[in-house]
Amino acid sequence: MTPKILHNGKSYILYDADRLGNAPDLSFERNELVARGCILGAAEGRGTTLFIQHDGQDIALRHYHRGGFVSRFLADEYFWTGLARTRAWKEWYLLASLHEMGLPVPEPVAARVNQQGLVYRADIMTLRIPQAQPVSQTLMRQSLTEKTWQSIGACIRRFHEQGVYHADLNANNILLDNEQQVFIIDFDRGEIRKPATGWQQANIARLLRSLNKIKKNSETFYFSESDWRNLLAGYRG
Repeated sequence: MTPKILHNGKSYILYDADRLGNAPDLSFERNELVARGCILGAAEGRGTTLFIQHDGQDIALRHYHRGGFVSRFLADEYFWTGLARTRAWKEWYLLASLHEMGLPVPEPVAARVNQQGLVYRADIMTLRIPQAQPVSQTLMRQSLTEKTWQSIGACIRRFHEQGVYHADLNANNILLDNEQQVFIIDFDRGEIRKPATGWQQANIARLLRSLNKIKKNSETFYFSESDWRNLLAGYRG
C-alpha cells in the first residue's frame, strides 16, 4: 500500500497508488458517477453508501454524516482542526493498519476532504467485500447457525486482542459473506488503544442493544438469547 495525496485548492484526496492507477480521474460526486454509469447499487444507513466501479474494481463510497442532536444543524459538516485530524484521514489510515495486521476489514482505496472555512465535508472509499451483507439484513430472512454466531464472537475477540476499538459496533457493521466469513466495517472514530475490559465490554453491550432494538422494531428477526450465548462463547474462546 502506497498512500499519496492529490491537492487542489481546499480539496484533498488520499489514495493508494498501488490500487488506483488513474486517481486524478476518480470521482466522489453522485451526479457525475451517475453520468458515467459507474453506480452498481446502494445501501442505506446513517447516510447512503454507493457501490461503484472504478478501474474494474467494486468500491464502496461513503459520505460522512453526523448522528444525534447535532445533525439537525450540521448534517455533514465537521470543524476543521487540520487535515490529519479529519475523520476520513484517520479512518483511512486506521483501516490501512488493520488490513496490514490481517484483520477482516475492507481495504481502504481513497478518501476526500473538502475544506470550507472552519468546516469540512468528507468521503471515504473502500473495496467492496464480495457477496457480503450486514448481519442485520441476514437475520430478517433467516437464522444463523451456532457456528456462525461463535465465529462472530471470535472475530470481535480478534479485534479486541489487538486493541482495536470500534466506536459503533452494531449489527449493521458486521458483515457475512456467502461462506459465512465475518467482516467488520465502518471504523469512523475508531482507534487502536490499550486492551481493557471496560471498553471491550462496552463494545459488546452496544452490539447487544443493536440486535435487541432491531428485533423490537422488526416483524421478523431471527435473534434469541441462545444466539447471544453462542456469540459470547465464541468471544471467550
